[in-house]
Amino acid sequence: MLENVKKKINKDYLNSEVSKVEDGDLDMVMDNKEAIDKKLNSSGMKKYAELGKLMFGMLKDYRRGEYTAPPWFTIAAIGLVLLYVFNPMDMIPDFLPGVGYVDDFALFTVAVRFIESDLHAYLDWKISEAKEANA
Repeated sequence: MLENVKKKINKDYLNSEVSKVEDGDLDMVMDNKEAIDKKLNSSGMKKYAELGKLMFGMLKDYRRGEYTAPPWFTIAAIGLVLLYVFNPMDMIPDFLPGVGYVDDFALFTVAVRFIESDLHAYLDWKISEAKEANA
């Protein structure tokens, strides 16, 4: 079963699904921030909670027009991954004990791998903004 999930969630899956993300989807992510945070913190995905916070921060700053550096692929990938994590009825329903979060882990990991440099750039930008504010 795990092998089937790994085969379904790969670079091609991410690319095909990212192309379907629209602005309204990003609004939905932002509107459900608390529920997504809760799921990341309460499920077996705690190690991803900090990355999720960083993704929300990037998405929020992007939506405000404060951070314009990331390509649309990165913003759409963040939207896709956070909506997927939020959705309890995905490839493997989250209510299945033990395996319910496997697909969430897989998609999150694949997405982070592709947007990692943009997350680092965003973090560097946040640090420089904080330094300028304190100067």
